[in-house]
Order: sequence, then C-alpha cells, then structure tokens
Amino acid sequence: MPVQAVVFDVGRVLYQWHLGHLFEKIVTDPARLERVLGEVITEEWHFEHDRGRALDDMVPERIALYPKFEEELRAYQTRFNETIPGPVPGSLSLVERLDARGVPLFAITNFGAEFWAGFRPTAPIFDRFRDIVVSGEEKLAKPDPAIFALAEERFGLPGEAMLFIDDNKANVDAAASRGWHAHHFADAPALEADLLERGLL
Repeated sequence: MPVQAVVFDVGRVLYQWHLGHLFEKIVTDPARLERVLGEVITEEWHFEHDRGRALDDMVPERIALYPKFEEELRAYQTRFNETIPGPVPGSLSLVERLDARGVPLFAITNFGAEFWAGFRPTAPIFDRFRDIVVSGEEKLAKPDPAIFALAEERFGLPGEAMLFIDDNKANVDAAASRGWHAHHFADAPALEADLLERGLL
C-alpha cells in the first residue's frame, strides 16, 4: 500500500535533545557532571516520565536517594526545555515541504506529559500536525506495539498506509513489525532522499 501519511518521532528527529545541554551550564566540576549524567539524571530514569510517572513522584524520590544532587534534580524538573537546544538541522523544512504538498502529518513521541505541556507551546511547527500521540499522556511508550496500535486508531489509517520516522532502531523495528513503512533516521538529507524516492516531496 502506498504511503498516505508521514509519522514523525520528535526527539533527535525534529528537535535535538541532550540532558547535558542543561547540566553543562549548571555543573562546573567535570567529575560531578559525569556523575549527574551517568548515575543521577540518566536517560533511563528520565524514561519513567516518558512512560507516565509524575515528576512530583519521581523527583522527590530521587532527591531522597541523592540528596547532594537536589539542585540538579530541581533544575531537571523546572528547566527541561534547556535540554532541547533547537531543531535538528534540515528536519523542520522537510515537515514544511510535506505539509505544503498536502501530506497528512502525525507524530508519536516518547515525551513526558508535563514536559510536553511546557515544550509544545515553544514549537509552532506542530500546528501543521493533525494529531500527536504523546507517551506520557497515554502511559504507553515506544517500542511497545500497543502505542502503534493506538496511533492507527487515532490517526484513522492502517500501518501499511503510514511512514514512521524514528532515530531509535527498536522503535523503527516495532513499527515495521506491524506493517508500517519505516525510516531509521540518521539525518535530514538521508530522509529527504527517501521521501523523494517515495514521491512524497
């Protein structure tokens, strides 16, 4: 079945994301910074918020475990947008071009509900999207096949009619296993070439 809609991941596909981008501003001691990112505020721990845990549960629990890192943990909760330094080069222009051609746009993102509420208003590109499935709101996260089943229902299209774009191979494989077209994102030029080959641009 030909592609009728394009479904984007957000982090590291449309927008850069790096926890260190915030903590490099706060922590001047290299050894402390290494411990913050390697042990205290890891992507694995952050993923609990993506899966639906509330920050008001996660952060105090973590402070109790790491009381000497309370300042950094509070900053994680209140300054998360600073972990997103800007768009991935070239990606937003591809969204604009697809939209200009009338291609329906959707997204499935592993993003905590509270952080999404703070980030979404800063990113008007998402006004072009018809619907966005946010893991933290649904308490379902990629690569769980259930989030793709939910997306099919929400977007009103079968997987075979959609192209899913993600930087995480496990997520790409999960979509492909449900029959979706899939692109393992590396950079915008490679994605552009794929979209051109598919006749979407």
